[in-house]
Amino acid sequence: MTGHRGLTAAAAGVLGARAGLAVAGRVPGARWQRTNFAGRPVSLLGGPVLAAAATGAAVLGAPTGQRAAAAVVGTVAGLVGSYDDLAGARPEQAGDKGLAGHLAALRAGRVSAGVVKVVGIGAAASVAAVLTRRGSAADAVLTVGLVAGTANLVNLLDLRPGRAGKAAVLLAGATLGGPAGGLSAGPLGATAGLLPADLGERVMLGDCGANALGALLGLRLAALPGRPGRAGLLAVVTALTLASEKVSFTRVIESTPGLRELDQLGRRRT
Repeated sequence: MTGHRGLTAAAAGVLGARAGLAVAGRVPGARWQRTNFAGRPVSLLGGPVLAAAATGAAVLGAPTGQRAAAAVVGTVAGLVGSYDDLAGARPEQAGDKGLAGHLAALRAGRVSAGVVKVVGIGAAASVAAVLTRRGSAADAVLTVGLVAGTANLVNLLDLRPGRAGKAAVLLAGATLGGPAGGLSAGPLGATAGLLPADLGERVMLGDCGANALGALLGLRLAALPGRPGRAGLLAVVTALTLASEKVSFTRVIESTPGLRELDQLGRRRT
């Protein structure tokens, strides 16, 4: 990671998230309120706050050839994620969950909010592949897959307070090195700034925050050197996504020592 640029991006992410939370706390509106797994009221505004802070800080920290791509994937993933958060809560879309639910909606002649999100993130990932102009068509496919796949995977983890944030912090921290490390520094700072409020069940990431965060981290993975390594990462992301259709991540985490304790770290008691 470029030292000064990365530190500046991380600091901007933290400050942006904290400032955004202060503003969000004054915004009224039942449409942004949800009831979480423990039956407590939480605000979905944590998502837009994280998406804006992480995207802005990622653009600040990214190398020149990655800045436009970071702006596109973070912004679009946040916008379509926010649409899914709001439109997906409508009664007629209550059953449109997971790949099977979205496909069933299409067969019934309806375009679910989830499908809009998938198309939007896929399009943003494709634009990012063009903007970064990396290598061959195979590299472009890997970029699209990693951006879209990681955006979805982080969202799949957002089922308990702080879970997606902790995973993002670990992934961002592991990819701080190298010329493109600044891409991770901004999202790392923004997530760290929001994490206490997420763990305290005052806000949640929702699709908006989780998808934007995941898309930015996916863009960082796509900037890693070595095509075989990136292909391996895409295979892992794909396998986990497919497994989520059959296996409960929460059940696996809660039954696995180490993962269980990490998942509960900092959380309120239920």
